[in-house]
Amino acid sequence: MNRDNLTERQKKWFASVQASLERETGKTLAEWVKLAKKCPETKPKARADWLRENYGLGVNRAAQILHEAFPPEPGSEEPAAQRAALWKDAASLALLEKLEAAIAKLSDVVPTQRKGFTAWSRKVQFAAAKPVKGGHLALGLAIAVAGKRLVAAKNEGWSERLTAKLVITKPSEIDRDVIAWIKQAADRS
Repeated sequence: MNRDNLTERQKKWFASVQASLERETGKTLAEWVKLAKKCPETKPKARADWLRENYGLGVNRAAQILHEAFPPEPGSEEPAAQRAALWKDAASLALLEKLEAAIAKLSDVVPTQRKGFTAWSRKVQFAAAKPVKGGHLALGLAIAVAGKRLVAAKNEGWSERLTAKLVITKPSEIDRDVIAWIKQAADRS
């Protein structure tokens, strides 16, 4: 994940994960990196599972260690490259652009491009979107699920704070309701 475009709260959180690592595990980040490089697995998820299963590390600590042990290829974490790789479908991209235009009207929003989704935060993440097969877009929001259009978000790969989800299939579905839900989620973040 590109750590350049984070909120202050997110930066502090990453620093706290690293600071508590040695205190709570008895190993420095450098020692964990050395150990991670001995991992027999080659895929990122398998490496993280190996650290969790063999050393009891949580997801966040494993991710921090693996990010240091196996840095991403130069440019691979660039937001523009991640965005282009994720939003290949023209119809999904058009939906994202309409959504971004609505979110841009809100103040103090920090957009972040991740490998698997596009996110928006103030102090914390309040919304995320990812393309869905067929030229659609899934929008996750940090609000309570209510009504026919919003459903409970499950295993989406974005923040667990985003408990409501809706699939948008055409630009006209980014309507007053969706904009109101986005504003509600942003105001709570």
